[in-house]
Amino acid sequence: MRIYILRRLLQVIPTLVGTTFIIFIIINAAPGNPMSTLVDPTISAEAIERRIEQLGLDRPLLERYGVWLRETFQGNLGYSTRYRGRPVTDIIQSRLGPTMLLTFSSIFLSFIIAVPIGVISATRQYSKLDYTVVVGAIAGVSIPVFFLGIVLIWLFALQFGWLPVGGMMRAGARYPSWFAWAFDVLRHLVLPLITLTAAGTARFVRFTRSSMLEVVRQDYIRTARAKGLSERVVIYRHALRNSLLPVVTILGLSLPFLFSGAVITEAVFAWPGMGTLIIEAVTTRDYSLLMGTNLFLAVLVILGNLVADLVYALIDPRIRYD
Repeated sequence: MRIYILRRLLQVIPTLVGTTFIIFIIINAAPGNPMSTLVDPTISAEAIERRIEQLGLDRPLLERYGVWLRETFQGNLGYSTRYRGRPVTDIIQSRLGPTMLLTFSSIFLSFIIAVPIGVISATRQYSKLDYTVVVGAIAGVSIPVFFLGIVLIWLFALQFGWLPVGGMMRAGARYPSWFAWAFDVLRHLVLPLITLTAAGTARFVRFTRSSMLEVVRQDYIRTARAKGLSERVVIYRHALRNSLLPVVTILGLSLPFLFSGAVITEAVFAWPGMGTLIIEAVTTRDYSLLMGTNLFLAVLVILGNLVADLVYALIDPRIRYD
């Protein structure tokens, strides 16, 4: 197991280098640059050219990537033009907490809700409950995140007034205690959490149901029933454990997917996380900030795959990484 983990970690370096190079080429191939977002008519063309030279944007593309890669290995992700020279690492750290709160809460809720529903649906195939679950899962995957978010805002914030429209906490609020602050954050979290969890739950339900339907037809399940084991033991101790393998794969890949999917959700609810940060970086052509956020997502993809592989061995003892 240790050798396997070491090998996978060593594969991270060339993978990240190749990924960041492709991202760097794509970002720089887009029209415009950080200076193109300036709309101040008082800035002369000469001043803009000097600023471009200071930022190194007039250098060859490969040279600029080499400089960025060298600084990245030294722990420096560059400085943001959008935030007046603030280090990209500090900006990402300040936005990471809200996104992790939203994303990990969504993954946890999606998994604990979807797995029992998928199992029940598979064990009652072609029943009214099964058809309802299938239709609901398809609807959950099909409904756009921004549309669901707007509907929830209109219903629970504007019509009933039960929950806030957006943000993470009340602007300028002073809380008398930690409990009051946490309660306010949770109230602001409800709507974006429901929005982000809906699609994840629907996706997990579909995979759990499909995997369970395949497993319950296997010979060892018939053997377990023939031995006189109760249906509950057969389903939850024998069938479910093996059917979770493909679900774990999707769960590992859901981490970067939810972080990227949170871009739209955070924009709709003005949630101050990585999603709104990525939108700001794109609209202002902030190359350093874009590279930093994309590097973060690339690391999540690699770690998600590694965690999924390691969880395989916990679920199925037959799997060994030697």
